Amino acid sequence: MLHDLLVQNIEKHLQFSNTELDIICSYFKPKVIQKRDFLLTQGSICKFEGFVLEGCFRIFTIDKKGNESTLYFASKDWWLMDIDSFMNQIPSDLNIQALEDSKVLLISRSDKTVLYNQLPTIDKLFRIMSQKALVAWQRRLIRNHTLTAKERYLHFIETYPEIAYKLTDKKISSYLGITHEFLSKIKKLHKKE
Repeated sequence: MLHDLLVQNIEKHLQFSNTELDIICSYFKPKVIQKRDFLLTQGSICKFEGFVLEGCFRIFTIDKKGNESTLYFASKDWWLMDIDSFMNQIPSDLNIQALEDSKVLLISRSDKTVLYNQLPTIDKLFRIMSQKALVAWQRRLIRNHTLTAKERYLHFIETYPEIAYKLTDKKISSYLGITHEFLSKIKKLHKKE
């Protein structure tokens, strides 16, 4: 079934009856995104919350000088969105681009509101998920301030091996906040050790 992975993800956080799960799943619509296509572009308003069924996405921003900074990657069984744009209906600072042919399930802001009203316990699910996402962001921020570039790289490839092999050095260096050239040096030194 198309929504099986979504159900498994939901049940990691909170238990629902089969009827409730059917209601939840009915609000998530499938979408296929081709490699290099954008699910969201900087300046547009994020009208969805997404769950990745297949593929991999890069969530990044481009500054006024054209420099890209990757905030995170989302692959199978991950959630993606611009929470600020989604909640406040303001132009997004983010781009969400498929790094490979991908499939997602999307729920619109209006459908999520209807779902909250139809199934009030869903609020607890999204609160738990938001708290876990906040913890992950906090941990990343701490790593960025306390670990060396090499330590951040090693942490990334150890923690996300299923993503790391799919990415170019340019995309990884953008995520780590270092130059592509510096990442190449780190990789060469790591191979020698």
